[in-house]
Parts: sequence; C-alpha cells; structure tokens
Amino acid sequence: MKLNDMRDVLAERGIHLTKSLGQNFLHDRNQLRRIIVAAEVSPKDKVLEIGPGLGPLSELLLESAGSVLAIEKDARLAEFLRERFRGSKLQLLQADAVEFLKSERRDWSDWKVVSNLPYSAASPILVELACGRYAPRRIVVTLQLEVARRLMAQSSYEDYGVLTLLAQLDFQPRESFNIPSGCFYPEPDVDSACVVLDRRQTPLLPQNMRGSFVKIVKRAFSQRRKMAFKLLKRDWPEDKLESAFVALNVSHQERAEKLSLEQFAELTKLLQPRPLAFTKSA
Repeated sequence: MKLNDMRDVLAERGIHLTKSLGQNFLHDRNQLRRIIVAAEVSPKDKVLEIGPGLGPLSELLLESAGSVLAIEKDARLAEFLRERFRGSKLQLLQADAVEFLKSERRDWSDWKVVSNLPYSAASPILVELACGRYAPRRIVVTLQLEVARRLMAQSSYEDYGVLTLLAQLDFQPRESFNIPSGCFYPEPDVDSACVVLDRRQTPLLPQNMRGSFVKIVKRAFSQRRKMAFKLLKRDWPEDKLESAFVALNVSHQERAEKLSLEQFAELTKLLQPRPLAFTKSA
C-alpha cells in the first residue's frame, strides 16, 4: 500500500487520524521490508502485530509468516482490515492491546512480535510483552527514537532507566536502525527507530524474584539524582542493604544509573526474603 493509496482510503471512508491513538502509519516499502528482514520472518513463525493501521506491514507479514494475529484498537480501521484481508490467514482482533495483553495471559513463547507500535502506548505494550512469564522469542518494533534509546541503553547512559531494565531482564537488544519521519503518514513530530530484541536463553532471575526486581528498580530510579542506597532504605533494612552493597562492591554514593543490569539482578537475589524454614514437630 503506497502513500497515495493510504490517503485515498482515509478520504473515502472519512477517517481522521488522531494523535491520541498514536496513529502514524509507516508506508515506505523499503523500511517495511527492512523490518521483515530484521525479524527473520519465516513460514514457521506465528506473528503478533499490534496497531496494523491500514495493513502495509500486515501485507508483508502474510506473505512470509505461517500465521498472523493483529490487534487494532480503532474500529474504523479494523473494519477496513477485515475487508482488505478477507479470506487470508490474518486473524484480527478489535481491542485495546494493553488491556488485551493484561487480561489474556497467553503463552507467547513461540511467537514473534513485529509491529509499528502506536506511539501513545508503546512503553506499556512493551512492558506487558517483555515482562510476562511467557514472553515472545523475538520483538521487532518501530517506535519513537526516545523509547528506542531507552530499550537499547547500557548503564551510565542518560537513557538508561526503569524501562531499560524491565525489558532487558529477559531480552537482549540485538540491533536498531532509524527510520526518517517522511516514511510515515502523517509525519510524526518525533524521530523514529526500529529495535530488535531477542529473548534470553538463560533467565537472569527465576520467576519468583521478578516482583522484587521490579520493586528494587522502580525505587532506585524514583529520584535519579539521589543515591540508590538511600532510596532503597525506604523498603529494606539498612544492615541488609549494607551487606548486599559490600558483596556487590558498590559504593553507597552510587546513583541507580551506575548499576548494571547484572548488578540489579544480583542485588535482587541478596535482598529477596528467604522462605521460612519449617521443622517437623517431635
């Protein structure tokens, strides 16, 4: 679907795109194919696409993937997609993706996510996908450059923060590439990028420690200018924190941005409450 085709469809149906839904459709064929190549889509793949819009990426996914599940929030666009892809292997759900992912606890572990994410909901969608027990094996998404930088960041970088750690706990950033604003309709006011995230083969933490990890990370970054040790004292005993920081060879003066993902994972293990030991009565 070319840019002129998009304009014609929107005009014929009287559809006015809204910023509140983050509706900026990627129409450049070269960039769309670049995304398909980065995702390494094959006939064996089950693909989840969020925010298909008018379906330019869906079209290429249907050519390459074994099956495609698309979630579109806008009922007007969902109606068009049903008409356009009637008789194809596309399964379409008209739903809010964030609410769907929260309520439908599916096993996505054999799936790939390939999407031009709506900018307005990109971060919560990524958190729901990347932090679940059964996260997809690869995530390839287009989003605003600011969010992409946070996903790809390493410790000590300005963009390193809560989203970085929540995503990278189970996913390794593989690559990213910028996409010019002129490749979208309408052109967004922000720069965009596509990121490729691969699920880690070996988890850094067991499932029962994920809640503690999230709590630690969010508290440590709750005030970026303050020392992590001081912030964490609100939730953990000082003596336990002292022992953990000594074991990790981390200074009390360090801010959260200086601690690596691996250090946060080890800190979680050291601070995780141990289950009570029960002894048999005589």
